[in-house]
Amino acid sequence: GLSLYEYEYKINSSVAFACPSLQAKSHRANSKQSEKPPSSPDPANAEAPITMVTVSVKWQKEVYPAVEIDTSQPPYVFKCQLYDLTGVPPERQKIMVKGGLLKDDADWSKVGVKEGQRLMMMGTADEIVKAPEKGPIFVEDMPEEEQVVNVGHSAGLFNLGNTCYMNSTVQCLHSVPELKSSLTEYTQLGKSNDLDHSSHLLTVATRDLFNDLDKNVKPVAPMQFWMVLRKKYPQFGQQSNGAFMQQDAEECWTQLLYTLSQSLKSPSSSEGQDIVKTLFGIDFDNRIHCAESGEESTETETVYSLKCHISQEVNHLHEGLKRGLKSELEKASPSLGRSAVYVKDSRINGLPRYLTVQFVRFFWKRESNQKAKILRKVDYPLSLDVYDLCSDNLRKKLEGPRQVLRDAEGKKAGLKTSAKTPVSTDSDTKMTEAEESSSGSGEASKSASQEGVLPEKEHQLTGIYDLVAVLTHKGRSADSGHYVAWVKQENGKWVQFDDDNPIPQREEDITKLSGGGDWHMAYICMYKARVVPM
Repeated sequence: GLSLYEYEYKINSSVAFACPSLQAKSHRANSKQSEKPPSSPDPANAEAPITMVTVSVKWQKEVYPAVEIDTSQPPYVFKCQLYDLTGVPPERQKIMVKGGLLKDDADWSKVGVKEGQRLMMMGTADEIVKAPEKGPIFVEDMPEEEQVVNVGHSAGLFNLGNTCYMNSTVQCLHSVPELKSSLTEYTQLGKSNDLDHSSHLLTVATRDLFNDLDKNVKPVAPMQFWMVLRKKYPQFGQQSNGAFMQQDAEECWTQLLYTLSQSLKSPSSSEGQDIVKTLFGIDFDNRIHCAESGEESTETETVYSLKCHISQEVNHLHEGLKRGLKSELEKASPSLGRSAVYVKDSRINGLPRYLTVQFVRFFWKRESNQKAKILRKVDYPLSLDVYDLCSDNLRKKLEGPRQVLRDAEGKKAGLKTSAKTPVSTDSDTKMTEAEESSSGSGEASKSASQEGVLPEKEHQLTGIYDLVAVLTHKGRSADSGHYVAWVKQENGKWVQFDDDNPIPQREEDITKLSGGGDWHMAYICMYKARVVPM
């Protein structure tokens, strides 16, 4: 039998092109309704229980005895299930129900389908077109895995109803090969005992969706992932007037990474190595002091993104990040016996492989009791150097790798290397690897591991990062508009993932997504570390 939660949908690209109505829905799906500011999951906001009806379906000589219908979804979704079973495209399906044929947008309550009812379906399945044994091979005749390589980018994602926030988040995180590798290794056996079942299901759904994106050229419908995400985090299932509401992409990003950080911890390690922390975690050293009382304390914390607070003085990302390292907070003072103002000074003491930056564009406006958006233009670079945001201790660790990187870039430009660089028998090899690493393509470490070149050398961070993904929001309101992902592919080319429509882009146009109007403006930027072998 089919279960919408356990059965892993493999709705491939053929469904997309067989179902033009879904494409039309994806362009109508971004008329948002007002929402409350992002918050932790609230049972009061949980969606109503899904009404499931199990029926049998007879098609030709085949009988499918237990097919589940989610009556909260339109009949079109049910037809997509039958397409997956029979190969009959939805527009060819003729399903007999009370009163005639089942329409794509029919109301299930009026159709009157009952538990255990047998439905009759007529229609012919798609013919399997065989490629000629000899002669030229066209791209469309290749297996989809080979088509992905030739096209140069993975598949798009269908909008299932105000799910552009989810689609753009998935596309950005899908571009991290180390995360995909960890998900591939995740199995039921690797599940830790203290991991809840909904987190396990969301991890499995993420793994399978990433695999589907890699294997398909034509758009994928993320049905299973969406349903499990709503089950784990009910706020993403909020509805208004019978339609799912638009949600915050940053909240989706944060919740998904949190779940993966719990499920992808290595069970073999006594401390439980956190792969997500290694890839995205940023360690801070904080100094908190009160000028009035003279009190001072220190603390450490780990966050998964840097915040760029936008004000009239901030015109560039680096300015916003630097200002964000110093903040004021009010709390009780033990020595004064009352509340006092404390100043919090922060410095980065540990860097990740992928640095995530959020532009704080949305805020809660008390006067109007709604979310507002800051449209101010804030420029950001293709290469970001965070050296001056780091603690003295981390700066010392970065000096060696940064010198190797400077020498490599100098050699590439035909300049003499620094006399401070230690001379060794493998210096030429080190310089070559550093040159490749400085390109930011990520090919150096891959080729080194594959060819066995200096496997004992560890690739160390330099504090310099290269832009690999941008998640944008288009529109003037926080409660309406559209999210889109702009992702750098392994071949170095940029692709705009506008739901199911991947569009190649020029690199020089990526930094123009800086805001200031109604066009797409950066909301989240993801940078990849530039590393050198040491």
